[in-house]
Amino acid sequence: MAHASDADFSTWHSHWSFEPWVVCLLAVSATLYAAGVVKLWRHAGHGRGITRAQAAAFAAGWLFLVVALVSPVDALGGQLFSAHMVQHETLMLLAAPMLVLGRPLAAWAWALPMTWRRGVGAFFHSRGWRVPWRIVTGALAAWLLHAAALWLWHLPALFEAALANEAIHTFQHLTFLFTALLFWWSVLGATTRRDRGIALVSLFTTFVHTGALGALLTLARTDWYPSYAATAPAFHLTPLQDQQIGGLIMWIPAGAIYLVSGLFLAARWMAPATRRRAYSAAASRRPGLLAEAVRHADPHAPRRSE
Repeated sequence: MAHASDADFSTWHSHWSFEPWVVCLLAVSATLYAAGVVKLWRHAGHGRGITRAQAAAFAAGWLFLVVALVSPVDALGGQLFSAHMVQHETLMLLAAPMLVLGRPLAAWAWALPMTWRRGVGAFFHSRGWRVPWRIVTGALAAWLLHAAALWLWHLPALFEAALANEAIHTFQHLTFLFTALLFWWSVLGATTRRDRGIALVSLFTTFVHTGALGALLTLARTDWYPSYAATAPAFHLTPLQDQQIGGLIMWIPAGAIYLVSGLFLAARWMAPATRRRAYSAAASRRPGLLAEAVRHADPHAPRRSE
């Protein structure tokens, strides 16, 4: 993960960050996911257990990780605060929800040998794992952890420390990604009407407090992060202008993702009972619907007499 002094301003677009441990983790995660999905589909049938849409979601999340951690966005983030915001929002608002939707834990488990898979399954079903996991993925805990990571890391002292020290910088990115995964797990994993209502509140309040932080950055009269004073002018920006662009990125596009996600969740929260009633009514009016579907799936099935 490049810092400001590591890249030539005129050639930032050519600076791909091939940190060995990052590339290794990305490669292993993709390989295990692909192997697990192939093995699962051979066992259960194509598209079962993990659907094609879920596999596509994981692929999208993985590509967003590459954009954030390997592409020139990483190097540019050491030179421009606004680019750093793009990197952080890509991790938290694009990669994290797509990875959650992709069900990677199931795929990775299927990639393991049977004996290992049983051991892993036993561990994840043990009380020692389930209790703390339920706590940290609960709506309140996930919301608090994600909000704390976001606000604390944007305090000038901590943000400057991350820019100055590679280990702290790495820890910053890990906490952003991990807490975002917990947050989206709690939101997207909601299955009951009550849990979806709680998830909707979680999304709305996150939309509000992240927008507030973005507004503070945008409307500030002074720049908060002195490190960018030496690098932003190379891009014909003052440090304050750079900060204002970064604040707008957090305020408007990031807020739009929370808003759209909230609207989608609200539609699911309000609609299921209505859809079930409508489907039941339609099925009762067309008793031959299932038989007709079977006939299309099996050309040798007898036709229903009209």
